[in-house]
Amino acid sequence: MTEIRIHASAPGRCGIVGNPTDMYGGSVISCSTRERAYCEIEKCDELILQNGELIRKIGSAADLEMCDDNVDIARAALRYFKIDPAQHPFKMSLSTEIPMRAGLAGSTAMLAAIVGALYNYLDMPVNLYELAETTRRIEAHEMHIVCGLQDQHMAVFGGINFMNFAGKEMLEQRRDEPLATIEPLADRIAMPPLLLAHTGVQHHSGTVHKSPRQRWLDGDTAVRESYSKIANLAVRGKRAIVQGDIELLGELMNENHSIVASLGGSGESNEKLIAAARQGGALGAKLAGAGGGGTIICLHPDTTYLAGFLMDAGADSVMIPHPSDGIICKYA
Repeated sequence: MTEIRIHASAPGRCGIVGNPTDMYGGSVISCSTRERAYCEIEKCDELILQNGELIRKIGSAADLEMCDDNVDIARAALRYFKIDPAQHPFKMSLSTEIPMRAGLAGSTAMLAAIVGALYNYLDMPVNLYELAETTRRIEAHEMHIVCGLQDQHMAVFGGINFMNFAGKEMLEQRRDEPLATIEPLADRIAMPPLLLAHTGVQHHSGTVHKSPRQRWLDGDTAVRESYSKIANLAVRGKRAIVQGDIELLGELMNENHSIVASLGGSGESNEKLIAAARQGGALGAKLAGAGGGGTIICLHPDTTYLAGFLMDAGADSVMIPHPSDGIICKYA
């Protein structure tokens, strides 16, 4: 067995309040998950990509075209970094603990781990902001995914953060664009009693975001005013979290979801589980990410009780958000 050179990992994330205004120059409060995605690079005689039982040999640039399989994320990253199989023989192995297509940015976490591993492999200087921007650039331009900026920054920075994306609403990533403002909150607060519940329905965030994004670009007044209100909820949510006011935080989460749902950004499976959470006494319940399936985030003083209640109500699984480390890259 060949010696492992580089090991990288990144966490998933859940939006507490403010999403999806990371696509519109707004503010979001988000927390990482305990669950992580992993990428390992080891010496090899040829360039090989592996994700679980799927193994693909890369012999030329043609082998880096998207194939709609579980190593497409790696292909996109290798194209971006202009990796020549003849010059860079290695084995890249991928794995994850994050439910994929569950609204927890599992694909982005995987890509961030790959990006971090490649920067180390190529011995390129990098900082956390550049890691986040590069990850988003690959998603947008190599994978053609319509996405905001919350996912990449949470995968890279980790923790629980108040994030502001002012000046980045056009998603162009120009070199003269402002960088995101990332304000860590973990050291200043007691972690709110939050719970994630997965509906069991998979979705593709790029598909979910496409229609509202077009309406916003077209100048739809209702959409623009609604997202402005949601961004302000995150600003108010920061005070609620710092002061430990979970009642107010719950109200803000509920208002956030009400606005998103009114714009068609939720889905039947989401609404059923959110209604069950509120029936079980949740102070707040909303989408943790994109709608059309995926995962909800709930605020309840007794998360153990709510976890059991939601499983009985049909939830596929439950998880506890945790302000874990962001991207980790090391030589093993």
